[in-house]
Amino acid sequence: MRNLLFILASVFLFSACESEQKESSSINPINWEKRRATLPEQDSLQKAKTYLGIYSEIYSTSEHLTHDLTVTVSLRNTSETQELVLTSGSYYDTTGKLIHTYFDFPIALKPLETVEIIIEEGDKTGGTGGNFIFNWLDDPNVTDPIFESIMISTRGTQGLSFITQGKRIE
Repeated sequence: MRNLLFILASVFLFSACESEQKESSSINPINWEKRRATLPEQDSLQKAKTYLGIYSEIYSTSEHLTHDLTVTVSLRNTSETQELVLTSGSYYDTTGKLIHTYFDFPIALKPLETVEIIIEEGDKTGGTGGNFIFNWLDDPNVTDPIFESIMISTRGTQGLSFITQGKRIE
């Protein structure tokens, strides 16, 4: 009887923990607001833009079967001494429709800092051809930032993962 009560209590606790949905910190606007930067009036930095393709799901065996993926979008300041200023970050689906604007104001990344956006497994809104556009301010004396994504899925003994890298388009 004691074992049965222990098992029931364990199942209840597991179910309660599993049903508790935590909000994704990458879409919480308060977390982006904490990074807000103020730009100087006379700024010599040039506007730049990077495109990053992501896959929240990929085809498997045919066009009728897909695998959901967890996506980590990584925004990396490669400078050891200078802050990086990003001015907007937006996510689009396969058809080019805007899904979510993560920030549309200047944010700062400290030297060598990395900030991540997570697209949770099961979130298929981006589809098989999701897109990010990041606008940032370019300092010709500082190395360009790196924008990349890591997609991963594991089921039983099968796992797959791959990366994509951003391409500067402006």
